[in-house]
Parts: sequence; structure tokens; C-alpha cells
Amino acid sequence: MNRFRIVQGQESEFESIWQTRTSYLKEVPGFVSFNLLRGPEREDHVLYASHSLWKSEKHFKAWTRSDAFHKAHAGAGKRGHLYHGHPEFEGFTVVEGAGAE
Repeated sequence: MNRFRIVQGQESEFESIWQTRTSYLKEVPGFVSFNLLRGPEREDHVLYASHSLWKSEKHFKAWTRSDAFHKAHAGAGKRGHLYHGHPEFEGFTVVEGAGAE
């Protein structure tokens, strides 16, 4: 998961970037799913999280070093006006899980 603190008033632009980009995720071995999540609003920002699920940590790390990753993130450094601070990566490993039948 990456957590993003987006400057108040920039939510539409941030969401549009994610909705219109080519992610290349479906081409990457081990990819399971992706969601962009909108969280609580604070005085100076709105919290978002990009949540991806992978078959293994090995698959995720391979994605971060892939050409597909670099293509999907091209130009990200030019959007500093959207962010209140740097994105924060948080990696989790499933300890217990449940799914719908």
C-alpha cells in the first residue's frame, strides 16, 4: 500500500491521473488486484491509498524493478503540487485471511 496525502482541492486531478493512466499491472506476473482508496479528509489534505495485492512479496519486488513499473510511473515527479508530503509505502503480509464463498 502507498498512502498519499493530497492537498485539499486537488482530489479530482489526483483521481483523474489514476483513472486515466495505463498501469500495465495485468501484464505483470503475480499481480492479483488493485484498488485506489479514498480515506478521511483532514484540515489540509485528503488521505488516499493505492492498494495492490500480489501472489508473493517476490512478485511485488519484481514489479517495482520492471519496465512496466517505470512506464506506469513516468512523470510522477512533475505532480508535486498535488501532494502534502511524500507518499508513504506500507507493506503487509497476510497472517490470516477470509474470502467470500
